[in-house]
Amino acid sequence: MPPHNPLGFGAADFIVLAWTALLAALLLAAAHAEPAARDFARHTRGCMLALALLPVGLRLALLSQAPVPIPRTPDDLSFALQGDTFAHCRLANPPHPMRRFFETNFVLQEPSYSSIYPPGQGIALALGELVFGTQWAGVLLCTGLFCGLCYWMLRAWTTPLGALAGGLLAVFVCGPLQYWTNTYWGGSLAAAGGCLIFGALPRLRAQNRVRDALLLGVGLAIEWLTRPFETLPISLAVAVFLGAVFRGRWRLLARTGAAAMAALLPAAALTLAENRAVTGQWTKLPYVLSQYQYGVPTSFTFQPVPSPHRPLTQEQQTNYDLQVLVHGNSPDSFAAFVSRLLKRVRFTRFFFPAPLWVALPAFFMALRQPRFLWVALALALMGLGTNFYPYFYPHYVAGIACLLILAGVTALDRIGRWSPRVARLLFLLCAAQFLFWYGMHGLAGWQTALDLTDRYESWDFVNHGDPEGRIAIDRRLAQAPGKQLVFVRYGPRHPLDEFVYNAADIDGSRVVRALDLGAVEDEKLLRYYPDRTAWLLEPDAQPPRLTPIFAAANF
Repeated sequence: MPPHNPLGFGAADFIVLAWTALLAALLLAAAHAEPAARDFARHTRGCMLALALLPVGLRLALLSQAPVPIPRTPDDLSFALQGDTFAHCRLANPPHPMRRFFETNFVLQEPSYSSIYPPGQGIALALGELVFGTQWAGVLLCTGLFCGLCYWMLRAWTTPLGALAGGLLAVFVCGPLQYWTNTYWGGSLAAAGGCLIFGALPRLRAQNRVRDALLLGVGLAIEWLTRPFETLPISLAVAVFLGAVFRGRWRLLARTGAAAMAALLPAAALTLAENRAVTGQWTKLPYVLSQYQYGVPTSFTFQPVPSPHRPLTQEQQTNYDLQVLVHGNSPDSFAAFVSRLLKRVRFTRFFFPAPLWVALPAFFMALRQPRFLWVALALALMGLGTNFYPYFYPHYVAGIACLLILAGVTALDRIGRWSPRVARLLFLLCAAQFLFWYGMHGLAGWQTALDLTDRYESWDFVNHGDPEGRIAIDRRLAQAPGKQLVFVRYGPRHPLDEFVYNAADIDGSRVVRALDLGAVEDEKLLRYYPDRTAWLLEPDAQPPRLTPIFAAANF
């Protein structure tokens, strides 16, 4: 309704009205549905399937308002390149003879044309590209996989109804409204690996089956292929758990470790093979080679800032300067370490809906049990370990996402022992928060949703509109006949938004995007691609300007 309406309602009135209606409906539904939910929660396969399909279906239902996300950040585009490389059934691409024109962030040009990132997320994107024709399908499948496995993990730690509630919390906090689902960076795949790890451990303690040891190894393999550094604190937490469980029973510990290592070995072999294909050395990670060549990604806080060993483009220099600023040139200190750690506490908000914060203090009541004390230790190890890197995003700690959800479910369980109604109300408030914002994205026009969510919504991210003009540019290029060559000319104050990006097979692509290196140099690329229509793209013009080369001024 407009601001001046017969009811006299303002924006705050409508928000409160919507929340009240949602909560009333949820309370009414819960009163009738709880017995059925308790019964359904005992069916492991059914719950896993339902929770896996729920975020996928909810996100697909938003496509009319929020279409399939397009890669736009340097990280997105690097992962997209990796997924396309794997979809071409190769680990790396040969260097391009005109590679100076294709320099871009987080992509190596020599000794191969490849992404700098570990292969896990790229494998998921390649699966989406090969099976569904879009890499985003791989992202969406990983989200469903995580939510389904989160329930499986929680079944080993809590009651069936608690596990179902935790699976729904996973949908609320990491599902259709989050950047894990709406970008190509990843997060859900590493989180699914964490579910396998932390779901296998209590099952090993209870029955010590080879199957669970293999699942532990598969989880560690997924974690290694997505977040190699974060695998180290997770592995340390696993070692503490197994050491306590199998204390003195060395034969059982050796059997469990051998089975887990057997499942982990293929991931290690894949890493070595990719290293060899991308960097030319079995033990040199692409990430490390990028640090040497371009100075990014930046180093740990206790290391000096890496220096580039090759010329940087404007975009690469912007990225490097930003990472130097975040890293800082002074040596790390204990005071700086603690300050950085305290600042990162706010990122836990990503994993906990606001109503759940009322319950979280009750989790500390559970620390009297050794298993929950170990959960707190695992969370602390991850927090301390990742604090040695100057940057932080929630997907860095995706491997422990299920443990954070476990902490929330445990807190609700403790409150439920005192007052089941209060615990139920807190969970329903979490559901109402999710449904309110989901409804805003699904029912409001994209501009209204964008205005409201940018100002009031915490942490969520759903793509609305096209502020950079990428869709319009791509549409115009798609309508042009034949093959296209686009020279990108950045303005002097261009932000870190990448417009030079290409597929794994550059020469075979219908559209090739290249840096504008000046008329003399650009002529060489024009001669290399004589059969392509040339364009000049100026992304910093308002609106972005795409001009045929023959009509471009000063070219």
